[in-house]
Amino acid sequence: MINAPRFREKLPQLSGDLFLVDGGIETTLIFHEGIDLPHFATFHLLNDSKYEGVLDRYYAPYLEIAKRARSGFIFESLTWRANEVWGNKLGYSKEALAEVNRRAVELCCLRRSQWSPLQRPVVVSACVGPRGDGYVASDTMSIAEAQAYHETQIGVLSETAADSVSAATLNYVEEAIGIALAAAQCCIPVILSFTVEIDGRLPNGETLKSAILRADEATAGYVSYYGINCAHPSHFEHLLCSGEAWTRRIRAVRGNASRLSHAELDGATVLDEGDPVEFGAAYQSMLGSAAHLNVLGGCCGTDHRHVGAIAQRCASRS
Repeated sequence: MINAPRFREKLPQLSGDLFLVDGGIETTLIFHEGIDLPHFATFHLLNDSKYEGVLDRYYAPYLEIAKRARSGFIFESLTWRANEVWGNKLGYSKEALAEVNRRAVELCCLRRSQWSPLQRPVVVSACVGPRGDGYVASDTMSIAEAQAYHETQIGVLSETAADSVSAATLNYVEEAIGIALAAAQCCIPVILSFTVEIDGRLPNGETLKSAILRADEATAGYVSYYGINCAHPSHFEHLLCSGEAWTRRIRAVRGNASRLSHAELDGATVLDEGDPVEFGAAYQSMLGSAAHLNVLGGCCGTDHRHVGAIAQRCASRS
């Protein structure tokens, strides 16, 4: 069924089988498709039917990769920026923002139904993002403020057919905890994904270990699992391969193609695509020491070539 969650009661990626995710949709659309994407807000494209073909063309190779790899696939909805602050910047009313969140999930569910030939589960994840800049921990909120802020969007998403909520590019733990508590209040599974600097720490200086342990304690372990995104594997591989118990709470990795820092990326005018083959090899290396990783994709600068390289190196896991 399109209109009901398939896996909300039991997320199939928790089995440990390989699940692929797409790459950096924002950078792909901006640099490869020449699309103006104010504030990295992909949800804004859903208001214009001329982008339907572009989005279908974007997703098609990823689904083919998952089919060839015999892996599961996770559709992330185009709602990372679809919260109040960013919606206001683009002129959305509360009602219009709620509607575009619903429509984004519906499109994921429609694509899932069209790709039923995939032999493994296809999960629909409703993506949420930070209130502020994902690279800079400024204008921070308390846990209670973050919960109240994100409950509006998560409440809407929980009433759709999304299987889970996935929060990406989180840069301080109080907002992450608030998101998780909002998801718990709305009875929908949640995945928290932090971004880190080149030293493996969150942008506010906290260690990833501390952030995950604090989030688990504050939410009584409600978070389904954790992820890392929007950083090159070389920035965090040493953490995942440490063998410490807390690292096993991390299942998802969506790395940047570039080794540049966040500050350097913010100032870049040319897309740094890195080396897709090297990128896939880095994932294989991580899995050699961190077998608990099983949700793999890309972030800024990556596209289907990078995810294809990941699948080629890691598909034996599925």
